[in-house]
Amino acid sequence: MNDDRGSASLEFITAGLVLLVPLVYLVIALAQIQGGSLAVTGAARQAARVFVLADSPADAHERVEAAVRVSLADFGVAADDAHVTVTCSAGAGAECLSRGEVVTVTVNATVPLPLVPDVLDVQSAASVPVQARAVQKVSRFWGAP
Repeated sequence: MNDDRGSASLEFITAGLVLLVPLVYLVIALAQIQGGSLAVTGAARQAARVFVLADSPADAHERVEAAVRVSLADFGVAADDAHVTVTCSAGAGAECLSRGEVVTVTVNATVPLPLVPDVLDVQSAASVPVQARAVQKVSRFWGAP
């Protein structure tokens, strides 16, 4: 007679590890992607807000860069990899900071997957792009004395 005492616990531990480790990794990866998504959403919203409240176009772009950098840093997303685009309803080359103008700020970033080593440039392939867009309207009282 074959003695199988103790093998059930070993099978349970083995099967549990085989199923549990990928599940835990999936939860961690999804949490990191969701955090990146929240980061770019907050960055786009804050960048649009500070843009329409600026006094000059140069000041507006400086404020946008600072707002995006701070918002992304709050969630641990590298601001160096983010790409910010500011467009206006009047079209390219038009003055964005004029009364009633609609400003759209788009923030693109990549969120690296956790526990992926930066060997042979695998990190760039193992990242998820996230994008957010926010729209704000310049106040009709902008620039009024």
